[in-house]
Amino acid sequence: MNAVSRFVTAHRRWVLFAWLALAVAGGFATPKATAALTYDFSLPGQPGFETNQVIRERFGSGGDALPILLVDRQPSAERAGELVAAVEQALSGASVLSYADEQALRSADGQTGVVVVYPRAVPGPEPYAEALPALAQVAAAHQVTVTGKDALAVEGGGDQGADVLIETIFGGAGALIVLLLVFGSALALLPLLIAAGSILTTFLLVWALTGVTDISFIVQFLLALIGLGVAIDYALLIVTRWREELGRGADPAEAMHRSMATAGRSVFFSGVTVAISLAALIALPVPFLRSVGFTGLLIPVISVLAALTLLPALLLTIGRRLDWPHRRTTDPDSRLWRRIGTTVVRHRWWAVIAATMVLLALAAPVLSIRLGQPTNASLASTGGAAGTAITQLDSSGIGAGLSTPIDILTSDPDGTRALVADRPGVAAAVVWPTGADGEGLIRAWTTADTSTGPGVDAAADVRVAAEAAGARVGGAPAGDADFVAAVYGNAWWVIGLIVVVTTLLLVRALGSIVLPVKALVLNVLSLGAAYGITVWIWQDGHGTELLFDQRAAGAITTWVPIAVFAFLFGLSMDYEVFLLSRIREEHDDGHPTDAATVRGLARTGRLVTSAALILFLAFISLAQVPTTEVKILATALALGIIIDATIVRGVLAPVLVAALGDANWWTLRRRPSQPLSAPAVVSRTK
Repeated sequence: MNAVSRFVTAHRRWVLFAWLALAVAGGFATPKATAALTYDFSLPGQPGFETNQVIRERFGSGGDALPILLVDRQPSAERAGELVAAVEQALSGASVLSYADEQALRSADGQTGVVVVYPRAVPGPEPYAEALPALAQVAAAHQVTVTGKDALAVEGGGDQGADVLIETIFGGAGALIVLLLVFGSALALLPLLIAAGSILTTFLLVWALTGVTDISFIVQFLLALIGLGVAIDYALLIVTRWREELGRGADPAEAMHRSMATAGRSVFFSGVTVAISLAALIALPVPFLRSVGFTGLLIPVISVLAALTLLPALLLTIGRRLDWPHRRTTDPDSRLWRRIGTTVVRHRWWAVIAATMVLLALAAPVLSIRLGQPTNASLASTGGAAGTAITQLDSSGIGAGLSTPIDILTSDPDGTRALVADRPGVAAAVVWPTGADGEGLIRAWTTADTSTGPGVDAAADVRVAAEAAGARVGGAPAGDADFVAAVYGNAWWVIGLIVVVTTLLLVRALGSIVLPVKALVLNVLSLGAAYGITVWIWQDGHGTELLFDQRAAGAITTWVPIAVFAFLFGLSMDYEVFLLSRIREEHDDGHPTDAATVRGLARTGRLVTSAALILFLAFISLAQVPTTEVKILATALALGIIIDATIVRGVLAPVLVAALGDANWWTLRRRPSQPLSAPAVVSRTK
């Protein structure tokens, strides 16, 4: 840190010019980067995915391309014939099956009939981008309703309206309000400048990456909003320490050197920890998660570089002038957090018991977690004709699983159809009229929605039976099951690698073996609570209508838990490093463990709370994206950050340090008690 601060001091103008050039280039690259993002959710090597690929290539649609359903509330053979003819005329090459040809597509009371349409799928985020408008015109002319997963997504907003710039501006505005309250001066602008430079530079690098590998569209939201929060967090820590050193009488340059030696060191280790946890996604055999890992690695790395180079250059150039009007004391000590620290340290064991019980209670719902896609009922609850139609269909007795059928390729269509049709929970199975030579195609659907427990069990039972008979099974249920197997079957060694590397880093950063182990245990509790409260809200349906005007999803999207782990694990370690580094510093400065704990909490409590609030607002911005899966991710991240910054870092982490006493400072090698930086000692002993 001393070498970096000396370099920035000597070349501040060149540093500013370099970051300005990167930001300008990033502004040019950002729209090109977002245009080059892909919507690929492939699972190479997984049997369900490979079967889906064969189905789409051979038949032009199906597999993971779900059907569009035309719901007729006045079914008749004549209307069915006219409707099928109109669909075939509007969509050349579409595969169509009507209730007139297959009795299973007509309700027992004769009041509901369904025409199942598989238009030819086109590459891109919306495989039926052209087909849906054409079918809407046909439906209007024949007085039927278009529904299905794709129609529900479009009606609910889907990816439309998910403008990353608008979400970032919203998150930035919330961050500015918090920063103004923290600094009470124009210094609040500096963290936002660091965030802007970091985000634009990262988009520049992502644009370069898109020329080498596929990058998922999801990363634009994560990059902008998580990048916003992380960069501001790091800048907030350094600027706060710089003002503290100014208050002790140091000149701006000396204050910057001291801040880099203490806060800058914490930022470096925090950023590396976040980067490692996100980079672990690269090791998973799922291309879109790998792309999230690549981008996630860049977010903290670029944020750290900006905080350690651009920010000191700005502080040396305009820091003094921006610290106006000076409405806040330079002393970071918070009376509120000092009182909290004193209270919890005095009653440490009661605090440990109470905090642990709260976290375990929050985590309890995770034991019933179910991975899958949002249910029809959840998507329908956003309103609209497609939602009404899918609700009618689900209650008609035809089978709620019709929107996500099980596709089976077999050399014995009739035998396989008879085999799977008799399985428990199966509403029907039909031999699909393909007109192609070779293997036949069976489409089966379940009575229950395949995102519910009974639906998942029934789909899995069909797959086992069909594969035992020599068939190949695809469709959305098989794709989801393969994703879970590919990701979570490999997660144990990825998580183990993260834990080992993070522990080694924290041992180096904190000069202790006990503190890193404690931090990892607390992270488990924190992550468990984040998962549990997300399951309680989105799977079990407590508060989704109040908070999101939508019914419960019924399941947690398959990729959300691993993404939440990668982001929250690293972000939680940020706060742990901020807190423990300050406690270590106070202890090395001669204070006993209890006093060092209270002083460390008092001097970081306001900082961690502000940083967490900024990230919380960024994730609230992410929750404005109309896609249900992104809302679930945003909920887990937002609540996870708040739980971690309050219960874990505000109570449990400090009281455990106090409870462990001198054991906190145990290490494998003898380490003399000394402060984290010599300049910090000078400031205290003048």
